[in-house]
Amino acid sequence: MSDKKSCTVDLDRRVALVTGASQGLGQEMAVRLGQSGAKVACVARNAEKLASTVESIVSSGGTAEAFLCDVAESASVKEVVEAVIEKWEHVDILVNNAGITRDGLLARMSDEDWDAVLNTNLRGAFLFTRAVTMPMMQQRFGRIINISSVSGGVIGNPGQANYSASKAGLIGLTKTVARELGKRKITVNAIAPGIIASEMTEAVGEGVMKEFKKRIPANRLGQAEEVADLVLFLASDAAGYINGVVIPVDGGMTC
Repeated sequence: MSDKKSCTVDLDRRVALVTGASQGLGQEMAVRLGQSGAKVACVARNAEKLASTVESIVSSGGTAEAFLCDVAESASVKEVVEAVIEKWEHVDILVNNAGITRDGLLARMSDEDWDAVLNTNLRGAFLFTRAVTMPMMQQRFGRIINISSVSGGVIGNPGQANYSASKAGLIGLTKTVARELGKRKITVNAIAPGIIASEMTEAVGEGVMKEFKKRIPANRLGQAEEVADLVLFLASDAAGYINGVVIPVDGGMTC
C-alpha cells in the first residue's frame, strides 16, 4: 500500500463489506474504508492474508474483522452477511471486488476455467448483492460498488474470454440493480480499472511494461490507491445522485 496522500471522506458509523479483501486492490480499498471511519468486514478465502488486512486497519485506529467465505457458495454468503449484521447491526457499503483469472485462448479454454472465473467474479457479486438488498432496502440506504474492468464491456482482451465476460456481466448487473433499488436511496455503480500496478504487472517484465504504457495517454500504470479514492467517494453521502454508471480508472486508455 502506498504512502501517497489520498482523498479522505467521513464514513463514521458506516459498515462496509469488501470481498477479495486479502490482497491487492481489495486490501487497499478495505484499509482505506477503515481509515475513513467505516467498520470493515474483510471477506476472502485466505485466513492468513485476511489477518494482515485486518491488522492494517486496526493498527491505524480502525475497526475490522475477517470473514472466511467462498463467494460462489450461496449458503456461505448468506451466513457472512447475517454475521456482519448481527455484529454491527447493519451493512451500508458493499464492494464486490473478489475476482480470479484463468487465462487462455477460447479454443483451448476448459469448462472448468470458464466456470471458475464466472462463478467467482460474477456469481459472487450477484450472491452478495442479493444478500444485502433487503437489509439496505429496510434501512433505505446503501452503496453497492462493483469492481469491473476495462477488459469487460469496454474493450476486449485476447486470452481472457472468461474474465472479460464476467466483468461485462458485472456492468449489466450494475445497471439493472441500480434501476431496481434507486428509489430506496441505494446506489449501484461500477468501477472499471485499467492496468494497475501490482505484483502481477511487475512480474511481466520491463519490455511488456513499455508496451502497456504506450496504450495509456497518462504514460504510466495506475495505482491501487487511485481506485480506492473512487471507492471512497462512491461510498460517501456526496455520491448520492450517482447511480448506474461505469467509471473507468485507466489513465485515458479507453478514451
